[in-house]
Amino acid sequence: MIEYIWLVPLLPLIGFLLIAFNFKRFQGSVSGIIASSAIFVSFIISLIVFIEIYSSKQTATVQLFHWIKFNKIDISFSFLIDQLSTLMLMIITGVGFLIHVYSIGYMKGDSGFNRFFSYMNLFVFFMLLLVLGSNYLIMFIGWEGVGLCSYLLIGFWFKKHENNNAAKKAFIMNRIGDLGFLLGIFMLYYYFGTLNFNGIFFQAHMFTIGNPTITIITLLLFVGAIGKSAQIPLFTWLPDAMAGPTPVSALIHAATMVTAGIYMIARSNVLFVLSPITLLIIAIVGITTALLAGGIAIFQTDIKKVLAYSTVSQLGFMFLALGVGAFTGAMFHLTTHAFFKALLFLAAGSVIHALNGEQDIRKMGGLKNKIPITFFTFLIGTIAISGIPPFSGFFSKDMILIGAFEANSIFWIIAVIVSLMTTFYMFRLLYIVFWKRSNKEDLHAHESPKNMTIPLMILAVLSVLAGAFGIPLVFGGNDIIGNFLSPIFTESTNIIKINAHEISHNTELLLMFIPVIFVFVVVYLAYYVYVKQKKLPEADNQKRPFFSNIFFKKLYFDEIYNALFVKPALWLSDFLHNIIELKVIDRMVNQAGNLVVWTGKTIRYIQTGNVGFYLFAMVISIILILIFKLFI
Repeated sequence: MIEYIWLVPLLPLIGFLLIAFNFKRFQGSVSGIIASSAIFVSFIISLIVFIEIYSSKQTATVQLFHWIKFNKIDISFSFLIDQLSTLMLMIITGVGFLIHVYSIGYMKGDSGFNRFFSYMNLFVFFMLLLVLGSNYLIMFIGWEGVGLCSYLLIGFWFKKHENNNAAKKAFIMNRIGDLGFLLGIFMLYYYFGTLNFNGIFFQAHMFTIGNPTITIITLLLFVGAIGKSAQIPLFTWLPDAMAGPTPVSALIHAATMVTAGIYMIARSNVLFVLSPITLLIIAIVGITTALLAGGIAIFQTDIKKVLAYSTVSQLGFMFLALGVGAFTGAMFHLTTHAFFKALLFLAAGSVIHALNGEQDIRKMGGLKNKIPITFFTFLIGTIAISGIPPFSGFFSKDMILIGAFEANSIFWIIAVIVSLMTTFYMFRLLYIVFWKRSNKEDLHAHESPKNMTIPLMILAVLSVLAGAFGIPLVFGGNDIIGNFLSPIFTESTNIIKINAHEISHNTELLLMFIPVIFVFVVVYLAYYVYVKQKKLPEADNQKRPFFSNIFFKKLYFDEIYNALFVKPALWLSDFLHNIIELKVIDRMVNQAGNLVVWTGKTIRYIQTGNVGFYLFAMVISIILILIFKLFI
């Protein structure tokens, strides 16, 4: 089935074309069924290929055609089928299918229903291209494609000006990161003479650890990952991206697109382990982002904004894993995070759907008995992301925490703090939204339809069971995902472990259960504050404590960026328009036109209509030409 892997991205592309060219003809849920069916068939093919790769432990490159062949440049349009790409295929098509089905109910009655599903299919096509490409150029096509689709989907409800601003913000900030990625690709071709992964990784062994060239290349690639995966300083676009429909938040900004940076670094692990400086920077940026975004999430009052900053924080957690060389941990957490964060976003969408569009958690409460399926699935997602055993988040977070401790105990301490912050803001959200408060009037809410609740239940099951793929050896597990991804990461992991200190099983057990004890303390703390004391977040116009206000205002990142970049850019634009454009360029153009008009008006007086004058002018002209020829 591997030779037919090209069908996996082709089917969503066909779905996009069918809907895009017939979006005015399709009625009801036809476009949603077409789009979902395309993703489902892609999922079935991906599953078969995944099983083949898992059982055979082999990799393959499927070449479709020679794409660019000029002089020494020879780039094929081909797909790399290995453990890493097939894992990503399962996430994209599996979670993508569930979100598509959910969207049929969520977007029902929307005037842009058909347009929405065409965009969603196009996004899945580009995301599949990104993870399947066997070289950096195909990856870059998918990279830019998901950026375009993100712009279209964030600004889907384009009649609201703030949605358009959010879409433009995401597009521009992604372009900043993409410039670094593109420069890194140019350098890769210049120094390696190819863009194929296999060719580059084979030649990488000729470079010594710490080589400046590799350091510059990996830093440029990391800049691309910062933009796409919303890390400091290019993270402010992702919370604003919540302006799009909730299924968009679940698919693009939780399960797939924002993980592209993680995937790219994991794919390029052979290069990154040759630059310890780059890995250290990745770890510092990741843990800093996780800490600050977690702090901001604690004080947010929009249900989707809480989850958005949670996503930024969890992505920072994954970058920490990459920075300390725990590549398997990063990919494992990427997988479990795709399940429980998609679940949380879709459950939040179900809450919003039940309350007719309300997103302010201060106006919610007492919903657990009114929308029990949504509540139960949201509870499972909350437990999973909090890292409470035996749910999936416990095992994937533990893998990262162990890797962080082996590299640097300070990283481990901060990572534990981030985990506790995650627990607090997620249970805060759960208690405020679903527990009843005595001073709160009953809300008129209704459970979502089955095509919305069934995907929630499936994702809830996955959020519980996915941890089984990473049960550590200390618990008698086989570390299935570690063994599965070992052909991709073993060599790099061995290089990293040269400078890492091994820990005993007893120490590992201690490192596992210390955070769990504190997690339960934090769960009770959140219960005490938001259920027993019935505390509510402050109103927007209410005065807050200094520390609380800073995090509520999102550390003033947007205000700082406006002062440093937006306002100077607008001032420069006004100056160029009012001075350079209007008073210099336009005046020069206008004067040139005026000169032509004046010349025409002056010369026309020569046209007297007197034949004698014309003969005289002709003779004088001939004489002048002769003189010119003779003496000049």
